[in-house]
Formats: sequence, C-alpha cells, structure tokens
Amino acid sequence: MRLFHSSNGVGRAKPAGTLTFHRNSMCGTPARTMGWRDPGFIHTSFLKDLWPNMEYTYKLGHMLNSGSIVWSKQYSFKSPPFPGQESLQRIVIFGDMGKQERDGSNEYANYQPGSLMTTDTLIDDLDNIDAVFLIGDLPYANGYISQWDQFTAQVEPITSRVPFMIASGNHERTWENSGSIYNGLDSGGECGVPAETLYYVPAENRAKFWYAADYGMFHFCIADTEHDWREGSEQYKFIEQCFASANRHKQPWLIFAAHRVLGYSSNDWYAKEGSFEEPMGREHLQKLWQKYKVDMAFFGHVHNYERVCPIYQNQCVNKETSHYSGVVNGTIHVVVGGGGAHLNRFTTINTTWSVFKDYDFGFVKLTAFDQSNLLFEYKKSKDGKVYDSFTISRDYKDVLACVHDGCEPTTLAD
Repeated sequence: MRLFHSSNGVGRAKPAGTLTFHRNSMCGTPARTMGWRDPGFIHTSFLKDLWPNMEYTYKLGHMLNSGSIVWSKQYSFKSPPFPGQESLQRIVIFGDMGKQERDGSNEYANYQPGSLMTTDTLIDDLDNIDAVFLIGDLPYANGYISQWDQFTAQVEPITSRVPFMIASGNHERTWENSGSIYNGLDSGGECGVPAETLYYVPAENRAKFWYAADYGMFHFCIADTEHDWREGSEQYKFIEQCFASANRHKQPWLIFAAHRVLGYSSNDWYAKEGSFEEPMGREHLQKLWQKYKVDMAFFGHVHNYERVCPIYQNQCVNKETSHYSGVVNGTIHVVVGGGGAHLNRFTTINTTWSVFKDYDFGFVKLTAFDQSNLLFEYKKSKDGKVYDSFTISRDYKDVLACVHDGCEPTTLAD
C-alpha cells in the first residue's frame, strides 16, 4: 500500500503500513460471535516535513501482483499551522455521535437520531473548520463490527479533509476484566480494538488512549476516562505533564477533553447520584486545572449541552457570562455530548454554576483570532446557528498571574 501526495504539482510517494484485527482480539460477545465481521485492512501513512498552511492533494494506491497500481480517488487537505503560529484557527469539539441510515431504514442500535444532522452541518461548513475532535462514543457499534464501516463512510467527507481526532468512550472500550476502570459491557466486547486500529492518535500506547495534540495556538490534553485518572495513576502523571509542557506564550489556549464528565454536569442521573459528575472526577483533577490555568474542559457521555461558569472547588470565580478578560482564575467546563445519540434530561435541581443548558443536538466551535482573543460558539446541528457564545480577551501576563492554588513559588530575595 502506498500514499501519493503533492503540492504545487510536485508529487511524492509514501509507504503505508497495513494492519487488521481478528476475532480473537475481541474480549467478548457479540464482537467475538454474531457481531464479528472481518474488517479487512487498515492502511496508515505518515506525511512528514509538510509546509505549514499548504494545500495538499493525495490518493491511496494498492500495488497488484502484476505490478500495476489501483488508485483511490483524489482527496485534499490543508496542512496545519506551525505550533504557536498566529492565524485564524477554528476547532470543532463534540461527543457521542453515532451513525444513521440516510434512507430512514431501521438498524441495530437505532438510537442516534441526530447523527446525520451533525455530520451534514459540519460538511456544509467544512471550509470554515480546521480540525475536529470527537471525544468518545463514535459509532455505537457495541460489538457489531460492520457498524464501523457505516460510521467511517458517513464521516469520510470530514476525515478526508481535516484532522479528525478522537477520544475513547465507554462504547469503544468498557468491558469487564479487561483493564478498564469500569466493569460494564458497553463496548459489546470490542474493548477498544477497532477504535485503536482504525484511528491513529499520537499516544505512547494506543491501548491507553491519552495523548497531547497541538494545532497552531491550541494545546490539547486528551484523557481516557476508561482508564484510571486518579492522583498517583499513570494517566494522572501524563495529564500533569501535558499541562506543564504547554508554552502559553506561543500556545495560550490550553484545552482539556475527555469522554465521561470529570467536571460538572446537571444531568439527571448524575444529580440522583449526588455527585453532578463521574465519581472521583474533579476531586482528583481540579487542582491540576487550577494550577496550570486550563482554559476549558470538554466532556461528552451526557447527551446534551451545558456550559459552566469559570469554576474552582464548586464555586464560580467569575460572574461574567458573555466576555471573560484578564487573569485566568478558573476553568470553564463544557458538556458537549449532543453529537447525535439520544438526548439525556437535565435535573430539576438548580445548579448555580450552570450558565447555559440545551436539550438538543449540537457542537462547539472555538475560533482563535490571535494569542489574546478567542470566540466560543455552541451551534445546533439542525441549522448550524449559534445559540450560546462568549469571548475571551487577555494578555500573556494574565496567564502568568498568581491565582488561588495557582501560584509559582517565590522567595523574599530581590
């Protein structure tokens, strides 16, 4: 397998690695039994030393035994900006997408009624999107491997043109006695294998789906909520290192994202548990969010939209709702799990830290104009219009400033 890419009419061929997975790679039923279908081959190629902000065309080719090559159709993408480069940069984030039949026919796990709305709205606006983060629960295949083909075909117009980064959700990974922190059966026996094979992420070990990613002025720390994140764990050390490695002078916008809600949610079932979060979530991570002045924390899992005030230890630290300026004294938490799966109800309890709630399908778009100004927009999938928004304006000194539980040590020496 090879990949051919070009810019300005100059072409280069790159080899592609070929992988697959087998029935005995699955952890349980139905993935090992009636849900199994041979996935064929997955090809991965790495394009390095690309010029920033350059339009490239590419196509995949397979060499036959005769020596002739069968080529795919031609695609194109724009290479990302150099890390820290100031330019207009637009990132879309959401979770819990699923897949859906375009002809309206029924299918297994037919509970993602908003999936095609989200897909089509993103495709229609793709010229104004630079990268997409789908933070867990991708096709809801739940052990029926053919569903992955349907999902990847549905999102191909997106994934073939812009970076499409994912996080691991319970419907990709969770399976009893498989190393997951949860012992449920949500993955249908997949235990992460299809997601890890089909989608490349720059994780040190893709079976442990946490990683850092850069896009221009953004630095992303992506966690894996299906593995232990608590203080003292391997993942906790990674999260702190990821935050600490951010050069906020060049990449001022520090974003944390994970599937299950480790922060705050007014979702009905979390409210009944009394935690308003995944148990042991923010109790272990909030001091890192505060210490490293994380701008925003995004979560899926709960199928609705909710924005929380800049917050620390259950207290809003900024009364503004539409424009934030100056010192970063708390992290804004956002649940954005309305990518397509059936919606979840909010509690009737008045959660005082909640700024905006929406029981509908949608996604978030972040637009960084430069190193001091950012626009946040929540858009509904049904029409692509903005229903919630705010702006951030600040300087580098505001990121460096001392805040409660976020101060560098000092001495009395001059």
